[in-house]
Amino acid sequence: MRPGRASRRGGHDQVVSAASLGDGTPLWLVKAGGYSWRFLVVVAAVAITVFAVLQVKLVLVAVFLALVITSVLEPAVTFLARFMPRALATALSLVFSILFFLGLLTYVVYSVSMQASSLARQFNNGINQIVDWLQNGPLPWKITNDDITGWISDGQTWLLQHSGDIASTVFANAGGVFEVFTVLALGTFTTIFFLAVGPKMWVWFINQLPSRNRMTMHSAAGAGWYTFAGYARGTVIIAVIDGILAYLLLTIVGVPLAAPLAVLVFIGAFIPLIGAPAAMIVAAVVALAANGFIAALIVTVGIALIGQIEGHLLQPLIMGKQVSLHPVVVALGVTAGTFLGGLLGAIVAIPVIAVTWTVFSQLRTVDPPMEEPLPSVRSVARPAVDD
Repeated sequence: MRPGRASRRGGHDQVVSAASLGDGTPLWLVKAGGYSWRFLVVVAAVAITVFAVLQVKLVLVAVFLALVITSVLEPAVTFLARFMPRALATALSLVFSILFFLGLLTYVVYSVSMQASSLARQFNNGINQIVDWLQNGPLPWKITNDDITGWISDGQTWLLQHSGDIASTVFANAGGVFEVFTVLALGTFTTIFFLAVGPKMWVWFINQLPSRNRMTMHSAAGAGWYTFAGYARGTVIIAVIDGILAYLLLTIVGVPLAAPLAVLVFIGAFIPLIGAPAAMIVAAVVALAANGFIAALIVTVGIALIGQIEGHLLQPLIMGKQVSLHPVVVALGVTAGTFLGGLLGAIVAIPVIAVTWTVFSQLRTVDPPMEEPLPSVRSVARPAVDD
């Protein structure tokens, strides 16, 4: 056999070794080059996928919304399907869920309208207290009425100067309202079919694949759906508990608009990392303006404690290990999702990462973990290099 060639029996490693020895290229550089072009191919595939997703964002938002609603309502539909046709069970589940949210919205609007007059008086008193504290408080600088009046005048002047730009921006974004209705309509339409004939749709999809790949795809997709459904249901349950606890806290402290603020806390629970702090700030500002500094401090500490209860008790208890991501991964994922898709990207990032990791873990071959501690870097001997 000629130098630089390898037999078929020798395998790929012998070919690489012979090539590296034949032209003088170090073996480590050959391996690094192989990994590098593979990594570039993966990065290019991910970039193309993200670009394609952003082009049909509205469709994917509707599908994501449908999957969330399906994961939440699927247990109820399955239970009702024992006593009636699945189509009827789907219709009843959707109708009752819509009535629930309409009732919640009605209650919030009613509570706001009932407290509007007293809230205006409390806000005026609270704002006067804040202004008095800024003027006579312990701050190293003083803010006078002239300063406040000047800021208000500057704000009015800025609004007058930029009124045309603001109006054009509003009209330019008017299409967003139609986009929201389009997403809701498409999401509802898709949810109906996912709940009513979802298993049949999945069987049809599996049958389009080669028979040797069907069970592998089914097991990987099943693991991904288990993770996604656990995340969606757990998030909804935790958000409801957070909203109830916030409503009780705000009611006990006597903060006005307790119901709308509780709904804001409920919505904030769906946005990782930034949702709960934003809701806490809004609730604290309302408490400060309406009830003073002590009430605002109590609200801030109380909602912070609710966040601790959520992170250390509710999430491990409700979600378990279905979505077990390191906090660093969560922070990086939310940040990347925010840069790519704004607020929507921040909401979608965590379930996408969790499902991707679950599917990858299902498909890969896992070697047994090391039980002994790793040796020190200095104590690891370098392998001998053959001449």
